[in-house]
Amino acid sequence: MKYRTILFDLDGTLLNTLDDLHTACNYALAAVGEPARSREEVRQFVGNGLGKLLERAIPGGAAHPRFGEALALLRSYYQAHDRVKTAPYEGVLPLLDALAEQGYRLGVVSNKPDGPVKALCSAYFGDRISVAIGERSGIRRKPAPDTALEALRVLGADPAFALYVGDSEVDIATARNAGLPCLSVTWGFRDRDALIAAGATALADSPQAVLYFLQKEEPCGC
Repeated sequence: MKYRTILFDLDGTLLNTLDDLHTACNYALAAVGEPARSREEVRQFVGNGLGKLLERAIPGGAAHPRFGEALALLRSYYQAHDRVKTAPYEGVLPLLDALAEQGYRLGVVSNKPDGPVKALCSAYFGDRISVAIGERSGIRRKPAPDTALEALRVLGADPAFALYVGDSEVDIATARNAGLPCLSVTWGFRDRDALIAAGATALADSPQAVLYFLQKEEPCGC
């Protein structure tokens, strides 16, 4: 196998978390007297953690006089309601099963806090994912390479045989910063044109297409 380890982004790649994020965002906005955002707006705002989501959603950004209060509400509400409508994208569980059967080491890296990342992966993927890494002390959020490099370290994986799979410009930059090739998926929070504009050089339109990509001999690059 050209690749032996696959690192996946979580939100927008393996799990469709958009509806729960949308609900939590609007709960926080309403609590501080600000108007709701549409689902499509929130789709464009996600990718850099809850703090950046709120900064993009609330009028005035981080300078809003009640930003800190709203962020605390967003975090607490989302933590309590992060599995209401969230679910794996269609085809993701068969993809993970097929990769495991073929001998790949599988990991998840996310801009969510480390605890929720591990809890979500356990709840939705069971033992399909060997390592799940989120932001924590000493581990910077993406696009810093920290989560990807830590996942590789814990997996005991050689970066020379690792592939990064994600759905956003943040993932493309993370892969580049970690020195990993990147496969961008188009079913998540960014469409094909946005990914290409961000520098994507290899794309997959379905989980099945990820398997097809891995069967190809040519490596992808970011």
